[in-house]
Amino acid sequence: MQGIEAVLFDWGGVLIDNPTSSLMDCCARALAVSAEDYRRAHNRHAEGFQRGRIPEATFWRRVCGELGRPLPLPQMPSFWAEAFRAVYSPRRDVFEFAGWLHANGYRTALLTNTEGPAMEFFLELRYEMFDAPVFSCAEGVCKPEKEIYEIAARKLATPIGRCVLIDDKPIFVEGARNAGMGGIVYESLEQVKQDLSTLGVRIE
Repeated sequence: MQGIEAVLFDWGGVLIDNPTSSLMDCCARALAVSAEDYRRAHNRHAEGFQRGRIPEATFWRRVCGELGRPLPLPQMPSFWAEAFRAVYSPRRDVFEFAGWLHANGYRTALLTNTEGPAMEFFLELRYEMFDAPVFSCAEGVCKPEKEIYEIAARKLATPIGRCVLIDDKPIFVEGARNAGMGGIVYESLEQVKQDLSTLGVRIE
């Protein structure tokens, strides 16, 4: 592995507590269906939403049509954004570490599979420790596809072999490695720091 110049962070499960289960429960309650039924319908229609190929309104029409339920709170600009905000739980120590890396000469990025309303929420928060936020919904590709890692490296203006991704999903870390990028499976912040140190990243 070449010397690391850039560190990329996944969002859900690394920078924040993984919101998936809470989001599924929140949406299931709003539609008055079981979490299991909602999750099945969600998973059948989520890919186009996450890739930015369909708008939120189309996503809800498909999900609610399958479940035989009315659209959730149609007066809201974005029900998904409201649900995401409700369950958002940042890990301050991981954000602070990303900021420390940025302040100490490493380029940093967010690399996440997420939907347009969640992307807009992230951008509203104006996190300044990231040189390049990279969202599947904006790029039209998702982890673990090779192209999204290449896009992230280009946005960072860093050779892909000098980048490392921190992600809680082994399949996405494996995708990074297949693309020529380093990869660390997140278990804890201290473990990540140790693994980065092993790769030559200066950790104080």
